[in-house]
Order: sequence, then structure tokens, then C-alpha cells
Amino acid sequence: MEKIDNLDKKILSILSKNARIPFKDVAIECGVSRAAIHQRVQHLIEDGVITGSGFDINPKSLGYSTCTYVGITLERGNMYKDVVERILHIPEVVECHFTTGPYTMLIKLYARDNEQLMDLLNNQLQSIPGVVATETLISLEQSIRREITVKTDNA
Repeated sequence: MEKIDNLDKKILSILSKNARIPFKDVAIECGVSRAAIHQRVQHLIEDGVITGSGFDINPKSLGYSTCTYVGITLERGNMYKDVVERILHIPEVVECHFTTGPYTMLIKLYARDNEQLMDLLNNQLQSIPGVVATETLISLEQSIRREITVKTDNA
């Protein structure tokens, strides 16, 4: 990954607040040409600094009323990749992390209701070979959701 300079950081800061802002507006705010912004953004994408752009869909609008975090304990940590392969086939799982602490893995999933959550836990996750325990934490409300703050050397 290439080192990013202050202009890159300023571009990232602007785009992280509004990914749909026109490049001409970013160029004006940065004091450079639109072509320079386009070129910089392309390099940031190619270098893996910008990893995505898109629309966030509200799960509740699709009928998913329960956001749940599940701590998973594996029989052995080296089973992680095999378990991830199985979890990839559960579309309700939206995040999966290999962690330190009391769990081997932490996943985030959405369920339509408690019955579907019970099915996901009992019949899908706990039936994966190597999974020895799960602990479920239901999110009652998401209070903060944001990207990491991009600080320039001047800020």
C-alpha cells in the first residue's frame, strides 16, 4: 500500500462524509482539478485504501428486526477458515471476525424475529463442525455508526 499524502487524506475526509459528492465539488474544496481528484481516487481504490462504495440498506426495511452479535468458540483456532467457509453460506451473517478474548470468532447477523434467530443459532451455526459454544448478544439500538476519522497533518 502506497503512502498517502495530505491531499489524499483531505479527499478521504470529504468522501467519508458524503461518498456521492461530485468530484468537481471535491476538486473545488481541495483546490485542484477534477482530473486530479479522479486520478487520486482511482489510485486510492487500486491501492486498497478505499475498499468500497455503495448504498447502506436498512435491514428493518427488508423485515430484519433483530441485530445480533454471536461470540463463537471453536474446538481449535486453526478451524477458523473452515468455519468461515460454512458461515459464508448463511446470508443473514453480515460480518465475521477472528478475535482474541473469550471467543474465537465474533459475527454479526440479522434475523427477522426470535424464531429465525433460534434457527440460525441451533440449526445452522451450532451444527458447524468445530463450533463448541455460542454466546448471543442482541443489539437493542445502534447509537453510533461511522467511518474512521481521517486526519490531515494540518488538522
